[in-house]
Amino acid sequence: MAETRTVARTGVRRTPTTYVLRFVVAAYLFLLVAWPVSLVVVHTFEDGFTSLEGILSDPDVVTALWLTVRVAVIAVVINTVFGVGMSLLLVRQEFPGKRLLSALIDLPLSVSPIVVGLALVLVYGGRNGWLGPTLESAGFRVIFSTPGIVMATAFVALPLVIREVVPVLHEIGTEQEQAARSLGASSAQTFRRITLPAIKWAVVYGVVLSLARSLGEFGAVKVVSGNVLGQTRTATLMVEEKYLNFDQQGAYATAFLLAMVSVACIVIVAIIRPKEERR
Repeated sequence: MAETRTVARTGVRRTPTTYVLRFVVAAYLFLLVAWPVSLVVVHTFEDGFTSLEGILSDPDVVTALWLTVRVAVIAVVINTVFGVGMSLLLVRQEFPGKRLLSALIDLPLSVSPIVVGLALVLVYGGRNGWLGPTLESAGFRVIFSTPGIVMATAFVALPLVIREVVPVLHEIGTEQEQAARSLGASSAQTFRRITLPAIKWAVVYGVVLSLARSLGEFGAVKVVSGNVLGQTRTATLMVEEKYLNFDQQGAYATAFLLAMVSVACIVIVAIIRPKEERR
C-alpha cells in the first residue's frame, strides 16, 4: 500500500536497485567531497578559533585574501558581461564558424591551468613574450602583476556563465522578443525588459559558479603571479606556502575561509531561487 502511494506521488516505482544506486552515489559524494572538506573544518577548529584569529591578524594573509577577492570580483564581472553577450551571439545569431567558436569556449575546461598560465607568459611575458616588451615599455606590466592574475583567473572561469545561460535562451525562444520589437522596442529595451528577466537566474548561478572557481584558482595564477609575498601572492598560494612551511593550522584556516565563501554563495542562491526555477 505504501509503495502504491509512492508510485502515485512520484510516478516512479522504487526497486531495490534504486536504493543501491542511491547508496553508491551518497557514498561516492561522501568519500570524494564531504569527508575531505569536513576534515579541513575539523583541523581548522582543533584549537578553537585560534587558527582563524591567527591568520586574520597576519597582514600577509589579509593582503592575500583581499587580492584574491579583488581579482575574483573583476574576473567575474568580465566573464558575466562577456558570457551574456557570447550566449546571445551563439543562440540568436547564425554565422560561419559558430560550432568552432562554441567548442573553443569549452577549452578552459579541458586544458590544464598550468598550460593556461604558460601560454599567458609566452604572450605577455616581459622578456620573451610577443606583446610583453611593448606593453612594459608603455608602462603596463601584465605578468607578475595583478592584470596577469586577473587574465588567468578570467580564462579558467570563462565558460561557466555561458554554459548556464545558453540552455535557458534556447528554452525561452524568441517569440516574446519578436513581439517586443514589433511593438517598437529597441534592442536594448528588449534585452532589459524581456531577455534579462528570463535569464536572470541562469546568470546568477553562472556568476556564483564563476566566483567559486575564481576564488579557488591555483595553477594558472601560480605561473603568472610570481608569488611575491604581500604583492601577488593570492590566498590559494598562501595555503601552499603555509603547508610547505609546516604551518598546517594556518593552511587549514585559510583553506577553510576560501571554501566557506564558495559554499555560502551556492547555499544562498539555492535558498533564494524560486521553486519553479529549481526544477
